[in-house]
Amino acid sequence: MMTAGKIRITVPGSTSNLGAGFDSIGAALDLFLTINCKKAEKWRFVPISDQLKGIPEGTENIIYQSALHVANYQGIETLPPYEVELQSEIPLARGLGSSGAAVAAGIELANQILELNLSEKQKVLYATEVEGHPDNVAPSILGGWIVAYYDQKDLTYIQKRKNQRDIVFVAIIPDFELETKKARGILPDSLSFAKSVEASAVANVSVAALFQEDYQTMGMMMDQDLFHQPYRKNLIPHFEELKTYMKEEGAYGTFLSGAGPTILSIIDPQIADGNIKKWRETYPQLNWRVLNLVGHGITTRIFKESSI
Repeated sequence: MMTAGKIRITVPGSTSNLGAGFDSIGAALDLFLTINCKKAEKWRFVPISDQLKGIPEGTENIIYQSALHVANYQGIETLPPYEVELQSEIPLARGLGSSGAAVAAGIELANQILELNLSEKQKVLYATEVEGHPDNVAPSILGGWIVAYYDQKDLTYIQKRKNQRDIVFVAIIPDFELETKKARGILPDSLSFAKSVEASAVANVSVAALFQEDYQTMGMMMDQDLFHQPYRKNLIPHFEELKTYMKEEGAYGTFLSGAGPTILSIIDPQIADGNIKKWRETYPQLNWRVLNLVGHGITTRIFKESSI
């Protein structure tokens, strides 16, 4: 077991279900969850950020449960106790990867405590088993753009790791939460064969456009999504209005981030910088933020006892 006095783990948030890439395409964003962990008599999770007030402070916390999942796979039934302080820039239940980042943090915490030296793929696989979908966790662990497939047993993913400078994400964040369970419950049980072929073709072109960095085409494909946005947009007031508005403002494309309710627009950085003040004044009831893609995932720092 680890003899370090303190562990600091920083995890980026993410956007997932990117455009037509339902349950498969995600990207890491520069909103961060940081946990500072030190040995203690019992497990305790201490929220430092105001938005984390009310989270579970014992072993029911998702970070502990994720760490325990890893331990159990290693044949270990319990983990040595730590006190964990949490600071987060990621809004909760807004579709910006708050739960995925927490799961990723728990996977890395177990990796450090148990000195497992897990590979990146092992970390993503463990996290996907806990969370359910790779696009929600892989970007936080790996960074960059991720296209992934999980068949309930194994995981396949392609990564485009890059600090993007030619685009930014404009996040339009409502003042209400949307539970993933509710957002998933509104989806249909099945699509017709013809509709599935059409939806798949849209997603395929989206992936090709992403790797070609053809954001104009990628934005067009976002508007053609048939998997989730036609259903979930009804849970988001003004979605169509904002999508039309941002297109007129120069956005390549606008889509629901994760399960929502946050709306993201992909846009040129100069346009965002020059217009963000106007957008905030036009829609003052919404929280507008300019976010960047980050090319790195989890970062970990270990402090020895003598350095604390």
